Amino acid sequence: MRVDTRPVTRWVQEAPTLVRERWQRASELWRRSLQLRVVVSTLALSSAVVFVLGMVLQSQITDQMLSSKTQAATTQIRASVKAVQHQLVGVSPGPDSLITRFNAALNSLTSSGSANVDGSSAGAFEPILADARTFDGAGNVTATAHYQDIPDDLKRFVLNDEIASRIHTVMRDNVPTTMLMVGAQVPSANHPVQLYLLFPLTAEQHTTEVVQNTLIVGGIVLLLLLAGITNLVTRQVVRPVRQAAEVAERFADGKLDDRMQVIGEDDVARLAESYNEMAESIQAQIRQLEEFGLLQRRFTSDVSHELRTPLTTVRMAADVLHASREQFPAGLARSTELLVDELDRFEALLGDLLEISRLDAGVDELTADLVDVRGIVERAVAAVGPVAASSGSAVEMYLPDVEVPAEVDARRVERVLRNLLNNAVDHGEGLPVRVRVAADENAVAIVVRDFGVGLREGEAELVFNRFWRADPSRNRRTGGTGLGLAISVEDARLHGGWLEAWGEPGQGACFRLTLPRRQGWELTDSPLALPPEEERPVREDEEAEVSPLVVAEVDADAEVEEIITWQPAESVELDESGAEPSIAWHPADDDTAPAVERGTIGPDPELDGVPGQAEPAASNDRDPELDDVPGRVDPEFDHLPGRAESASAGSDRERDGVSDRPGGRPRESGAAESEFASKSAGEAR
Repeated sequence: MRVDTRPVTRWVQEAPTLVRERWQRASELWRRSLQLRVVVSTLALSSAVVFVLGMVLQSQITDQMLSSKTQAATTQIRASVKAVQHQLVGVSPGPDSLITRFNAALNSLTSSGSANVDGSSAGAFEPILADARTFDGAGNVTATAHYQDIPDDLKRFVLNDEIASRIHTVMRDNVPTTMLMVGAQVPSANHPVQLYLLFPLTAEQHTTEVVQNTLIVGGIVLLLLLAGITNLVTRQVVRPVRQAAEVAERFADGKLDDRMQVIGEDDVARLAESYNEMAESIQAQIRQLEEFGLLQRRFTSDVSHELRTPLTTVRMAADVLHASREQFPAGLARSTELLVDELDRFEALLGDLLEISRLDAGVDELTADLVDVRGIVERAVAAVGPVAASSGSAVEMYLPDVEVPAEVDARRVERVLRNLLNNAVDHGEGLPVRVRVAADENAVAIVVRDFGVGLREGEAELVFNRFWRADPSRNRRTGGTGLGLAISVEDARLHGGWLEAWGEPGQGACFRLTLPRRQGWELTDSPLALPPEEERPVREDEEAEVSPLVVAEVDADAEVEEIITWQPAESVELDESGAEPSIAWHPADDDTAPAVERGTIGPDPELDGVPGQAEPAASNDRDPELDDVPGRVDPEFDHLPGRAESASAGSDRERDGVSDRPGGRPRESGAAESEFASKSAGEAR
C-alpha cells in the first residue's frame, strides 16, 4: 500500500515560512511593548539569580550533611577499632584462624550496644576486616566479604596507619548504592588488621533530593510571583505613558482639545501636567498660525481679485497703445512693447497667486478623466517649443509606442509639465532637455531631465518653496513668477502622486512626476529611477541663433522610431524699431517645404488645436473700432475687440514663455528691458 506523503512534504515546505512569520510577529511585539520587555528582562535576571541561589543553597546543605556524617563515622570507627582490637588478642597468623577471629570480631561489632547497626550515631554501617600483611601464594589478602569494593587510594591511607574516608558507589543487590567508607588500622601484636565501615548515604540522598525539589518548586513559584509583581508595577508606569502616546497621536491627528488625566502628585502626574501645558501652548500657536494663514490667504485672494479690474483696464489701454505702436517714435514704441510684456507677467503672477490661494484654502477639486499621458506630454512640449528653441535647447521626447492611459486631470498635469520644462530650459545652459515616460501596472512616471547648472546639496527640497531661487541674480528666460514649482507639487499631491527633484552641481537636474493610474490607488514605487542613469551630452558650437527643436517618439525599449528636426529658415536680426520679427521654420532636410511661423513645431495639422501653443503672427493693422476709444479707464473697453484675455489664461501663456501680443515674441532678459525702458522713456519725454 502506498502512503501519501504530500501533506508531510507540504508541511515541511511551509514550516520555514511559518517559523519566519511567527518570529517576525514576536519581534514586532518585542519592539512595540515596553511592558513585555521589562517583564521578560526581569524574569530572565530573576531566573539567573534564583538558579545561582539554589545551587549555592543545595551545595551548602549537602556539604553540611556530609560533614556531619563523616564526623559521626570517624567517631564510630574509633570505637570499633577498640572493640576489634580486644577480639584479636592472641590470634595465630594462619588464614583460617584469622577468618575465624574476623567473623567473631564482626559479630561483636554488630552485636555491641555502641556499634549496633541501627543504633550507631552515624547510622547503619557494614564492617569489613582484612589482614594487612598476610598474603597467599596468589597475592590475595585474607579478608571478609566485599573487601574488593574498597577503593585502592583508601587502602593506601589505611596501610599508612591513617583514618581516611571516601564516598564511593558499589553494587548491592544489583542496585548502585552510594556509601561513605571510613577506614582505620587495628593495632595488633602479631598481625595489623584493616577495618572499614561502609555507611549507606540513602537517607542523605533522599534529603538532598527533597531539598533540590523544594528549591526548584520554590524558584518557579518565586519567578511567577516576580513576573506578576513586575507586570503590575510596570503597568502602573506604562499605562500613563500609553495614555500620553494615545493623546499625542490624537493631538497630531488634529484633535487639539484632548488632554491627559492628572491623578495624584507623583512623577506621572507631573508628566501629565507638563504635557497638558505643552499641548495648550502648541494649540494656541496652531490657532494663531491658522488665523494668520487664513488672514494671509484672504488678503491674497482679496487683493488678487481687486487687482483684476484695474489690471483689465490697464491691459485694454496697453493693447490700444500696442496696436498703434507703429505710429509712435521708436523709443515710445519699444516702451509700449515693454509695458505689454510686463502686463503679461503681472497677469501670470496674479493668476498664480489666485491658484495658490485656492490650493491653500483646499477648495480646488480634481477633474480626472482617463486620458493618454503621451498626448499631455506632446502638448506641453509643443507649448514650450518656441522658448526652448530661442534658448538653444533641444527638447527630446522618449515615449512608449503604446498608449499610456491614466486617470488624471489633464489640465493640471500639462501645467506641471510646462513648469518643469520651462525650468529645465531656464537652467539647461543650451544643452538638450529630455522627457521620458514610463508606466507599470500601478503608476505612470514622467521625467524631465536637463544638463545645466544642477542643484547643490539640500536644494532638492528647497526648490519647491514659493519664490525660492538658487541664484537670485539669474534671469528667467520664461518670465516665471516663482510659484510654478510650488503649484506643481500641490497638483501632484491632489492626484495622490509625487513630484521629486534631484540634482548635482554641473550635472544638471531631474524632476520626476509619479502619478497613480487610477484615482485612489496608493503609490509604492515609481517606474523610472531617480537619479537617472544618463551621461551628460557634449555641447556643440552652433552658428545659428536658434537651435532646432527635436521631437522623438520611441518604443518601450527606448529605440527611436522617428525624429523630426525643425530649424530656422534664415538668420534673424532686429529691425530699426527694435522689434523682433517672426521666424519662419522648415524641416532641416527639406528646404522646399512650406515655412511656418515660430511658435509651432511644424506643419503638423494634429498640433493646430493644441492648447497653450503659441499663436501665429497677427497683423499689426489697427482695428477701426478702436479709433474713437479715449485712452482712459472706461468699462466700455470690456466689449472692445482685441482686448487682452483673462489673467488666468495669461498666466498659462506666460509660463509657456509666449506673450499675448501678436508675433508671439519670447520675453527678453529683465535687465535689458529695464535699461531700454529707461532710455525709451527719456526719448519720449
